[in-house]
Amino acid sequence: MTREPKAITSLQNERVKAIRALEMRKVRKETGLFVAEGASILITAREHGFVPQTLVYRAGSADSGVARGLVTWALKEGAECLEASEAVLAKLASKDNPQAMLAVFRQRFVPPPDKPKRDDVWVALEEVRDPGNLGTIIRTADAVGAAGVILVGTSCDPYARECVRATMGSIFAVPLVRTTREAFLTSCMSWRGDIVGTHLDAHEDFRRASYRAPTLLVMGSEGPGMSEEVAKACTRLVKIPMAGQLDSLNLAVATALVLYQIRGAGLSL
Repeated sequence: MTREPKAITSLQNERVKAIRALEMRKVRKETGLFVAEGASILITAREHGFVPQTLVYRAGSADSGVARGLVTWALKEGAECLEASEAVLAKLASKDNPQAMLAVFRQRFVPPPDKPKRDDVWVALEEVRDPGNLGTIIRTADAVGAAGVILVGTSCDPYARECVRATMGSIFAVPLVRTTREAFLTSCMSWRGDIVGTHLDAHEDFRRASYRAPTLLVMGSEGPGMSEEVAKACTRLVKIPMAGQLDSLNLAVATALVLYQIRGAGLSL
């Protein structure tokens, strides 16, 4: 039987407390859940087969249109739907540009690529630390049709609210892999195409390289960059030329430049 929405007005409600607790990485890790905010992002989740455990919306905001459709979908799928007062939603929504609707989903990770397809492009990020950068990279990976993003070693949480928001819904579209550095290095030994790393000591201009598919683009972390072990596992090291005084770009910007070059060099977008 289809559930009916429940009205929530108390900040002390246990469901409200549980959703607020997902702001903490420890709780997200323990529960395997995360929060996504905004009707457009929830539409993307629906398109990619994600079903919310809980959907929360501002009282009176889902009487018609897109919001009504999302509530109907969530109820049909057996999700708990909470019609929250303005005060409750203010506690649950992000402080910057809060939305009238949010939902709790289960996190999803996939195994590392064992046999990548001939034209696949994967992105591996070694110990990325900034959730905004990670979210932007996931969004870019989606834009170029990359096969997925591999998080190597200790990284920031891709399901942190800041990261989810930065993906603009691509968190639901791009497969995510978590792996240790040791396991990643082992998998590199059997990669059939190029393993491309950006490196300050590289001599090859990323715009002039001929990339061999399937391609694995490896990016180091903000600040320290790529570890020596991972750099040695790359079959090709490239650089992004700098005309000014800086010697490096923001990680998300650098990843986007090389990704589009790889895709444009051998594949049609």
